[in-house]
Amino acid sequence: MHRDPNFLQNLRAELSNGRLWLERSIVLAYAVAAGLAIVGFTLLGDWAFERFLQINHRQPWLVLLWTPALTAAIVWCTRRWVPGAAGSGIPQVVAALDPAMPPAARGRFVSLRLSVAKVGLTAAGLLAGLSVGREGPSVQVAAGVMQHARRWLRPQSGITDHALLVAGGAAGIAAAFNAPLAGVVFAIEELSRKLESRSSGLIITAIVLAGLMAVSAFGNLSYFGVIRVPRLGWEALLPGLVVTVACGALGGVFARLLAASLTGSPERFNLWRQRYPVRFAACGGLAVAVIGLVTGGATFGAGSEAVKHLLAGEAELPTLYVTLKFVATWLTAWCGVPGGIFAPSLSIGAGVGHNVSVLAGHPELAAALIAMGMAAFLAAVTQAPLTAFIIVMEMVDGHAMVLSLMAAAMLASLVSRMVARPLYETLADAMVHGATPPPAAAPAAAAAPVSAGPAAEGEPPRSPPATPG
Repeated sequence: MHRDPNFLQNLRAELSNGRLWLERSIVLAYAVAAGLAIVGFTLLGDWAFERFLQINHRQPWLVLLWTPALTAAIVWCTRRWVPGAAGSGIPQVVAALDPAMPPAARGRFVSLRLSVAKVGLTAAGLLAGLSVGREGPSVQVAAGVMQHARRWLRPQSGITDHALLVAGGAAGIAAAFNAPLAGVVFAIEELSRKLESRSSGLIITAIVLAGLMAVSAFGNLSYFGVIRVPRLGWEALLPGLVVTVACGALGGVFARLLAASLTGSPERFNLWRQRYPVRFAACGGLAVAVIGLVTGGATFGAGSEAVKHLLAGEAELPTLYVTLKFVATWLTAWCGVPGGIFAPSLSIGAGVGHNVSVLAGHPELAAALIAMGMAAFLAAVTQAPLTAFIIVMEMVDGHAMVLSLMAAAMLASLVSRMVARPLYETLADAMVHGATPPPAAAPAAAAAPVSAGPAAEGEPPRSPPATPG
C-alpha cells in the first residue's frame, strides 16, 4: 500500500532547505534578466530601424552606400570576434542542446558574451536596412542569459544546463512575440522535443517571468493588433487552400535554399564567400539596397509594419513584393550577418495571402488569408507547425481562426517536408559536426608538414602549427 504524502512534513523539508530556495531565486532572477534583455533588444532594434528609415527618407540614394558598407562592417566584426553570433541564433541553441556537442564547445554557441554581441550586431543589421528580424536572435540572447546562471548553482542543484538553455530559448520567444503559449510549445517542438517533469516548472516559470517583463514594458497587447475575421464559409475554402499550398511549396524552397547556401552550396559562390566574406557581404548589402529602392522601401527591415498595415487594410504591396522580399531575406542570411528570419517569413506569408485575396476577388477575406499565409509560410520554413500557428494566433488575437490557422500550418509543413529537411535541425547538425573534434590522426599523418595558407578576409592571419621542442 502507498501512503498518502504528509503535507506538513514535506512543507517543513522544503522550507528548511535554504540553499535550494537560494538557487531557485537565482534562476528566477536570471529569468527576469532574460525578459529585460529582450525588452531592451526590442527597443534598440526599433530605434535602429527608425534611424534607417530617416536616412532612406531624406536621401534614398545614400542607401546604396550605407547598406553595403554597414553590412560589410557587421560581417567583419562578427567573423573576427564573435563568429557564434552569426545567423538566426536558434540553430546555435539547438546545437548547444545536442547530446553530441562537447560541453567545452557549448560556449561557442551560447554565452552571455554572445548575447550582448547578438543584440548589438542585429540592431546594426536593422540600422543597415537589412531584411532581418530580432525574434530568432532573442532565443539565443535569452538562452545565453539563462545559461550564465549555471556559475552560481551547485552540480547537485538538479537544475541542468539543458533545462536552463530550454527555459532561456522559450522565454526569448515568449518575450519577443508577447506570446507565452508559443514559448511553451516552442520549447517542446523545436528545442527539447519533450519536457522533463523536473524541469517543466522551471521552464514555464521562466516563460511567465520573461513574458511579464515584456507586458510591463509594452502592455498586454497582441503584436499585430486584433484582426476582424468574417464568417468563413465554403467560398473561403479554395483561396485558403491556394494560400496554404503556395506557402508550403515556397517555404520549402526557401528553407532548402537557405540550408544549401549556409552549409556550402552552390560551391562556386560559397568558395568566393569563404575566401572574401567581407566583399561578399558588401555585394549582398548592395543587392538588398537596390531591391529596397525598387520596392519603395517595402522590403527593408523585418516587414512587421507592412504586415500591420495589410491586416488593417491600409496598404498595398508592390507587385513583386513576395519574390523580392524572399530574395532580400535569403541574401541577408547568406551574407552571414546576425539576424533572424521569423519576422521576414511572416511578412512573406502575409504577402502571399494578400495576393491571393486580390486575385480571388474576395477583399473581405483578406485579413483571414493574410493570417493563414503567415502561419503557413512560417510553418513551412521552420517545419514546426504548432509553434507557427500559435505564434500567429497570439500575434493577431485570432482565436476565432484556431482551426483555420492550425490546418494551414499543418498542411504547409507537410508540403515543405516534401521539398526540404527541417532548416534549424540541418544548420544545427552542421554546427555540431564542426564543433566535434575529428578522430586522432595517425602518427605519420600528424608528423606531415602543414601549410598554414592565407587567412580568409576579415579573419586574423593563421599561423602554422607549432612544432615540438
